[in-house]
Amino acid sequence: MSHASQAEDAARDYAKWQKAVAAVLAKARKVDVADMPAEPERLLDTTTYDGVTVAPLYTRRDETPETALPGVFPFVRGRDAHRDVNRGWLVSASFGAGQADPKAVNQAILDGLENGISAIWLRAGGDNLPAASVARALDGVLLDLAPLTLDAGVETAAAAEAVLALLDERAAAGDGVTERSSVAVSFGAAPLTSGFSGRRDVDAETAVALARIATGRSETVRAITVDGTVFHDAGASDAEELGAAIAAGLEYLRSLTAAGITISAALGQVEFRFSATDDQFQTIAKLRAARQLWARIAQVCGASEFGGAPQHAVTSAAMMTQRDPWVNMLRTTLAAFGAGVGGADAVTVLPFDVAVPEGTLETSKSFAARIARNTQLLLLEESHLGRVLDPGAGSWYVEDLTGAIAAGAWEFFQQIEADGGYAAALESGLIADRVAVTRATRESDIAHRKTAVTGVNEFPNLDEKPLPPNAQSPLAGVARYAAAFEALRDRSDRFLAERGHRPKVLLAALGPVAEHNGRTTFAANLLASGGIEAVNPGTLDLATVSGIVRESETTIAVLCGTDKRYGIDGVPAVDALRAAGIETVLLAGPEKTFADAQGADRPDGFLTARIDAVSALTGLLDTLGAK
Repeated sequence: MSHASQAEDAARDYAKWQKAVAAVLAKARKVDVADMPAEPERLLDTTTYDGVTVAPLYTRRDETPETALPGVFPFVRGRDAHRDVNRGWLVSASFGAGQADPKAVNQAILDGLENGISAIWLRAGGDNLPAASVARALDGVLLDLAPLTLDAGVETAAAAEAVLALLDERAAAGDGVTERSSVAVSFGAAPLTSGFSGRRDVDAETAVALARIATGRSETVRAITVDGTVFHDAGASDAEELGAAIAAGLEYLRSLTAAGITISAALGQVEFRFSATDDQFQTIAKLRAARQLWARIAQVCGASEFGGAPQHAVTSAAMMTQRDPWVNMLRTTLAAFGAGVGGADAVTVLPFDVAVPEGTLETSKSFAARIARNTQLLLLEESHLGRVLDPGAGSWYVEDLTGAIAAGAWEFFQQIEADGGYAAALESGLIADRVAVTRATRESDIAHRKTAVTGVNEFPNLDEKPLPPNAQSPLAGVARYAAAFEALRDRSDRFLAERGHRPKVLLAALGPVAEHNGRTTFAANLLASGGIEAVNPGTLDLATVSGIVRESETTIAVLCGTDKRYGIDGVPAVDALRAAGIETVLLAGPEKTFADAQGADRPDGFLTARIDAVSALTGLLDTLGAK
């Protein structure tokens, strides 16, 4: 069959599929199929926070030219063509945070290495492990087998000096040059991205000085980390995180080459850290796009072959919830999957309880760390995800999404450059303002429950153990998706502590269960997301409504039934509830169902699937007296 015939057959098949889509959507929307648009499938499109359109179906019509193999410019498929497929990516874990005792940190590292950890992310300085004690924390750790990344903020230089002294000491003891060449260490200096987050860090001059030292070492040492997670944690979209990160990376290259370091050596001093979310395809495409973008920077700098920078993916802190935190295990599993399939060199899974105040759950830190570690080990050892390099390659969806994210990130990067570069854009507020807009849009989507956060704004567990009063999240400063709803739950917890029960709202169900069950379930779920208990005595009997209201111990009721039932029993039910002492009557359903009702016969508000739930629930808690 000729190519022309194949194309004609494909076109006919696609037209047939479009016709079927139109028929299904017309039935669902209760319109005539003739009124459907020429491309009915476009009604099923979704749009990301980067403005990227995700189609419901990808076909050969979306095919793109085959990308280069792993290890070859533009490194979309991975920077290392020879990565050990039996090992896969490096399983990284964080150590030293909040721990001053180097012996305890050392024991934790050794235990982790014995149980599957293959890369060390060591926090030092401040309230963490003292920088001067880094060498003691690494006692017995073979750095040629487990790469080390420091995270020491303003004490980075001191921590780096301690590590280099340790390496020299081991070399002097006769460990040999071969071992030194296989050692991989990252100092983690991140002054530019720390400048965005407000974290205290070394200055740019110190970072350049550390890079000078690193280029002269026998080991593989990188001085600079471009920490894209700070943009994500502030609310950035994927393209915004990448665009700001490569802008910061380019700023480092300018500083390094201005200090006399060659462009190839400068590229060898930079690595990236990105967030991985539970949107697995977005994560896969984001990491692939990040490599393509940085390769383009290297190409423009005249060093294409050096454009493969290491990627460290960390599961998103912003997506982690305090409420129903066990669901975080599922979120981090999806994120780790996306990061691994997307080609990250190292992946860190945050513990499922990372957003919960310490001591709240009846679990130990070691348990949470083991679950985080075993999440990756299961993906590697049992699901064998590391056995194939870039398994998403060739997928019409993945390739299209990769290109779209890269294009959006490059556009943002160009805006930053037009503003004078990363430092200038940071000072002018360009980056912060752009991220703030995305954050506000996402928060609105979550508040309107357009975006679901399972266990928080959908399917909440109102019976879970309350958090300690006035407990502060360990993730202070992170724009967590669940924060607004969790603040409402905090109010409910305080109400419970003061009065012995949660704020209550009566569900006034009209008609048989088959009629009202859908809306009573909807209303109960909505109320629970704000920490409000739904009292459901069953179908409302207008003859006994006074007793029902009295027993409910509330002054707010929600009518629940079908639109047809509202037309029959709605007004009498509203009147009966008001007469029985209910001060606020709400309706689960659209306002049009009471279009003809006036005055006191009309409900005080209407609860639908897309209301601003945070605002509505805040008002209810105010009315019910929850501080």
